[in-house]
Amino acid sequence: MMKIPMSSPDLSEADRQAVIDVINTPILSLGPKVVEFEKAFCDYTGAKHAVAVNSGTAGLHLCVHAAQIGPGDLVITTPFSFVASTNALLFENAVPVFVDIDPKTGNIDAGLVAQAAQDLSAGGKAAEKWLPRQGRGAGKLKALLPVDVFGQPAAMDKINAVAQEYSLKVIEDSCEALGATYQGKKAGTFGDFGIFAFYPNKQMTTGEGGIVITDDAKSADFMRALRNQGRAPGDTWLSHTYLGYNYRLDEMSAALGSAQMSRLDEMLAKRETVAGWYAQRLSEIPQIEIPVVVPATTRMSWFVYVIRLPKELDRAALARRLEARGVPIRPYFLPIHLQPYMVERFGYREGDFPVTEDLGRRGVAVPFSGVMSEAQVDYVCEAIRQEIAG
Repeated sequence: MMKIPMSSPDLSEADRQAVIDVINTPILSLGPKVVEFEKAFCDYTGAKHAVAVNSGTAGLHLCVHAAQIGPGDLVITTPFSFVASTNALLFENAVPVFVDIDPKTGNIDAGLVAQAAQDLSAGGKAAEKWLPRQGRGAGKLKALLPVDVFGQPAAMDKINAVAQEYSLKVIEDSCEALGATYQGKKAGTFGDFGIFAFYPNKQMTTGEGGIVITDDAKSADFMRALRNQGRAPGDTWLSHTYLGYNYRLDEMSAALGSAQMSRLDEMLAKRETVAGWYAQRLSEIPQIEIPVVVPATTRMSWFVYVIRLPKELDRAALARRLEARGVPIRPYFLPIHLQPYMVERFGYREGDFPVTEDLGRRGVAVPFSGVMSEAQVDYVCEAIRQEIAG
């Protein structure tokens, strides 16, 4: 029996040596490697500014600050995401306004974004149907926060059109989509701010870490200050212009990030190969729905490989049987609006976002990384075929 890991980072000897080289210096924080990493990101994305931080969540939080989103302000976003995209709003007591998702991609439905923005801007009864049952605040619509789910960009041309019509900021959560392109343009470059994250299961890793990209120099300077305890340019060591945070990325992580960036396209290609193996084999199992890549996605950046199971299948029982074979599978995602703290705070119920809930019930991530072998993929797919067939 094979024992298949859920995910594995793609690390080379050069990556490891880059970290060792930093450890052999006296500069482990606030040094040149963070600057080097940020420059690599600007070069790759074409953004004018990059701000490295210690997590994607930290990056999202700084973007919320930079967009001047505060208590009671409304932000249209998706309930189908990792919780950090919503939590970053809650940290500032803003109100996430959820709209349902595109059933093909799992990304936020741009048509619903447009309708919600129109109704919320009009106010009154038109706005009521979009707001949560409780804890809704009294603020106005300030921003849109789409998420590029599973490595496929959201419909950013339509989302940006809504933002322009209603003068809204756009925070693009591309934490799962580094290297993806939408209509030929790189994910993370569509909004006022783009965020990427580098947890070990991502396309590239710094262990823990994230980065914000923007063309707004003023916002970049502000976020750099906030990540370093509010210390603005010109402040002395113990002077702090702003109330800030310790969101700094250390030098070892930044060195690893720079090394990984140097072979990012190679790593993305390896992940695409693994996804191709899965697509070929799982498409032969009629009960399984494999991921759909829409034409506007001119390059998919495979973060996870999420399949959809039949509604009548007991997902938990299937997971137990596969685990006994050495094959882990995981639900991906559980709807944000049904997380206990969201139900308590906003009064959400099952049925509020049916497309999100359906995907939450039926979606499972299978083992996936760029270092998987074809034999491992064969083993996973054969185990799934046998267990579903009963």
